Amino acid sequence: MKPLNERDPEREERIVMEIIVDAYGPEEQALGWYYSLDERLAFPFSAHCVEPRRISPLQIDEIVQVIGMAPEDDCMHEMFVMVAWQGRELGVPLAQLEPIDVDPNTAEAISDWHYWMAQGYELG
Repeated sequence: MKPLNERDPEREERIVMEIIVDAYGPEEQALGWYYSLDERLAFPFSAHCVEPRRISPLQIDEIVQVIGMAPEDDCMHEMFVMVAWQGRELGVPLAQLEPIDVDPNTAEAISDWHYWMAQGYELG
């Protein structure tokens, strides 16, 4: 697999043709990503934290159960997923999670999002 910051024309074509197709601005791109991830991710699944974020309490290597997408309104600038954490549900950035033993479709969807972020693309 190529490093995420190395350009991957095949992945970029899939993203453009399947995820953000017909998106004419940041809001439409965010919705494309949101619905693509919601459709492609097989919830629930386990994931571990690979990147600390100031907006998230998760620590490196902490394992969580990902239970669904965060509400659409929370995903207009970055994709967030809901996790079971310390007895409650919490929204965290998908970019800080790496899935554990997931089906190929889920793995590809998360890898696509990680790639998009690593390339410096942004939503709004």
